[in-house]
Amino acid sequence: MNLFKNIPIFSGVYLMKDARGKILYIGKAVNLRRRVASYFSRSQDARVQKLVAEIRKIDYRKTANALEALILESRLIKKYQPPFNIKETDNKKFLYADITKEKFPRVVLSRGKGMFGPFVSAASIREALRIIRRIFIFSIHSPEKINKGKACFDLQIGLCPGTCISKISEKEYKRTIKNIKMLFSGKTDKLINGLKKEMKVASKNLEFEKAAKIKKQIFALRHIQDIALINDTEIRNLSASRRIEIRNFRIEGYDISNISGTFAVGSMVVFENGAPNKNEYRKFKIRNFTQPNDIGMLKEVLQRRLCHKEWPNPDLFLIDGGKGQVNVVKEILTKFGLVIPVIGIAKGPKRNKNEFVGKIPVDIDKKTLIRVRDEAHRFAIKYHRQLRDALK
Repeated sequence: MNLFKNIPIFSGVYLMKDARGKILYIGKAVNLRRRVASYFSRSQDARVQKLVAEIRKIDYRKTANALEALILESRLIKKYQPPFNIKETDNKKFLYADITKEKFPRVVLSRGKGMFGPFVSAASIREALRIIRRIFIFSIHSPEKINKGKACFDLQIGLCPGTCISKISEKEYKRTIKNIKMLFSGKTDKLINGLKKEMKVASKNLEFEKAAKIKKQIFALRHIQDIALINDTEIRNLSASRRIEIRNFRIEGYDISNISGTFAVGSMVVFENGAPNKNEYRKFKIRNFTQPNDIGMLKEVLQRRLCHKEWPNPDLFLIDGGKGQVNVVKEILTKFGLVIPVIGIAKGPKRNKNEFVGKIPVDIDKKTLIRVRDEAHRFAIKYHRQLRDALK
């Protein structure tokens, strides 16, 4: 009996049931069919074998993206309390998302209780909050640090709404918190419809900056691509089952090449499923800088690249550089309403090693990232030499 032949390849949540229809286990996946099939196609530990022996039916619910799958999974686990998800002793181990009862509420994580949860993977819910904070920017300041008149670092990089310097009203901030609550409640469609109405009102009132901000939020909600939200820290413990199977996983690698600011160029290389796709490579001649400024040049390249709506968005951005470069890329993605993972590779203080900046998705090998970085460097150097040699 094939229990998974009709299950689709989309992201979502699966519900495993016994002969009486009782839900035994609830899980999430970026590819429902492959995840469910893996239970039956490889050797498992004793706990999973016991689960598989009792399964007689598998239902599923499709979601638009990994974030929705994560939130739906937590809501269903809370509702049905499946025996293979939760034991009586498990409650204190799980993380919950909660909203503080402050004038400018924070979104915090706590163990054992909270407004939203339980989330069985701590890494996944932390990643979810990172994404949500880039769409709906909430404050992390405790009450004593509110309205102190000094801009915090998060404000400077676009991750604080301005509660530190009285930049946002209590009424406006609570609209943000309301949106976050709706997202955690699984009301994404209703949330987007509400944002559309707000955007129309803002445009009608000639509040174009506000309308543009809302438009980016809507876009981000529809295009969440962070696969790090779904990892395999479920009830299986085999290393082979910790891989996420993704079709056409696209990595874009970037590098800057120049000599003291002259003949400055940027490169974009594309790897799909671990192999270079040279038809997708792009090169950029730097326009706005004549002095050395790698971060400024990278910012220019990324902004020009993201203006090409006809180019498919990657599943991961790979940058030759450290924290400064990674932060500027994240800043640009936020302005464009995109939520996509960014990894940087720095060469270290002595430029003799690879230091990774950012969380590497569980299915991506470091050697692949280094290959992408090296190829971006090679392609940038080649274009730089072409421009230089053309003037000889």
